[in-house]
Amino acid sequence: MPRIATLALNPTIDADFEVDRVAPTIKLRCTGERYFPGGGGTNVARIVERLGGKAQCFYLSGGATGATLEALLEGLGFEHRPVPIAGNTRICCNVVELESGKEFRFVPPGPEIAKAEWQACLDAFGEAQGSYFVASGSLPRGVPANFYARTAEIVGAQGMRMVLDSSGEALKQGLSGGVYLVKPSEEELEQLAGRKLATTGEIARAAMEIVDGGRAELVAVTMGPKGGLLASADGPQYMPAIEVEAKSAVGAGDSFLAAMVHRLALGVNPLDAFRYGMAAGAAAVMTPGTEMCRPRDVERLYRQATAG
Repeated sequence: MPRIATLALNPTIDADFEVDRVAPTIKLRCTGERYFPGGGGTNVARIVERLGGKAQCFYLSGGATGATLEALLEGLGFEHRPVPIAGNTRICCNVVELESGKEFRFVPPGPEIAKAEWQACLDAFGEAQGSYFVASGSLPRGVPANFYARTAEIVGAQGMRMVLDSSGEALKQGLSGGVYLVKPSEEELEQLAGRKLATTGEIARAAMEIVDGGRAELVAVTMGPKGGLLASADGPQYMPAIEVEAKSAVGAGDSFLAAMVHRLALGVNPLDAFRYGMAAGAAAVMTPGTEMCRPRDVERLYRQATAG
């Protein structure tokens, strides 16, 4: 059973609701109330466990909402390692308007993190266990932009392969060396490249620049309905999107990443692991709200993709 460690520096409690119609001022009576632990690293851990792996999740946790997040994670049964902070863990809301089918997502920035708190998080990585370490999500306020680069150095010294999924300056500085796999979206890759990428060929060249520059061994670019692209020392490989009935795109990227890393940890070659990740991302799109991919859907879509 593969063991994978994950990190969520800015986790959330994800609250899901449904409402007939969104309107200002009036009280909106909601149905379908559900709460999940959220944030990139926590989502990845949830999906790794769902697919049959073993997860160890590190995350920052504070206040009454932090205690609630810890209780939600405890209920899922996998190892979770909270690092205490003074601020309150954030709450994100996902509201589906039943009349139109539209989703409305409310995402606060989260707490500001003191130097002693993010340093304690780095110190905690000495207890990380697994063949891969997945750092996924945004950096909260107060955490330096080179935090993921420091993380890569620590876990790399422990023999773990670093996987990075972030954005902006945190992603740019995180690719200073020591990253095995990075998963940018098309827009995030454009930010890294510093130019517009209008075609698949331009996306492939930008991804290969990261590989050839030694900033990551694998670059998995997610392109939504346009598919995805894997860049490695063997060159770029494009895969079209798997067509499914879309209910929500929330969690598709985390599902993709967790499934791909899970397969890599099983010893599968990168291209096949990439295909499995694409299947998981498509499976997540089939589920409502912040619900993650279902293993039976992942397996079915993976067989469909490989058969094609």
